[in-house]
Amino acid sequence: MTADGPTILATSGGLRPGRRTRWEFSALTEHALELAGVSGRAPRICFLATASGDNPAALTGLYEAAILRGLHASHLTSFGMPNVEDPAAHLLEQDVVWVLGGSVAGLLALWRLHGYDRALEQAWRAGVVLTGVSAGSICWHEGGTTDSFGPDLQPVTNGLGLLPFSNGVHYDSEEQRRPLFQSLVQDGTLPTGYATDDGVGLLYRGTTMVEALAEEDDKAAYRVEAGEEAAVETRLDTRRL
Repeated sequence: MTADGPTILATSGGLRPGRRTRWEFSALTEHALELAGVSGRAPRICFLATASGDNPAALTGLYEAAILRGLHASHLTSFGMPNVEDPAAHLLEQDVVWVLGGSVAGLLALWRLHGYDRALEQAWRAGVVLTGVSAGSICWHEGGTTDSFGPDLQPVTNGLGLLPFSNGVHYDSEEQRRPLFQSLVQDGTLPTGYATDDGVGLLYRGTTMVEALAEEDDKAAYRVEAGEEAAVETRLDTRRL
């Protein structure tokens, strides 16, 4: 089973510290699994930790979370070579693709180098649910704000563009995120977009944002668009999972 159509759940969440493991999947990842509509078998999930340099410790933590949840897990690497013969075919076999945070600029460069950008678009169009956190949220959009280049945030404008919006992550927890995102939308560096507080996700059906979802109370998503003199931020109705 796959989702009914192209589906992305772009988040600033989906993981929490585990009781016995490094991480456990939280409500946003659980929702991504529900969106895949799997029944009668373990859901198949593929991890891409490209943005963290395919860090073995991070991948181990994700696998532990998957085992705890009863998932059939795999991963796709970029360093020092792809670990499967046909990445596109492998992604098409998945129910959910889950992308870890880190350097979104590095992620985009390596995905294009190996053709993962095209493979992910093919999987998305086939109904494989795409999700992830931070860099794993920005990547599906036109661009956003990133610390890929240093501690002072900068724009990234060469996202995969599956979604025709910009994306702001960690909107309530990193002080540079909100003002820079608004400034970049206002001056046209980034298009109109959506931003998420930590623990919040944006559900897209095709290229339409249909729902904002939160793992915690008092968290929200926002639409940000250019105004006459300053960016206009609209807090969205956000459903608590």
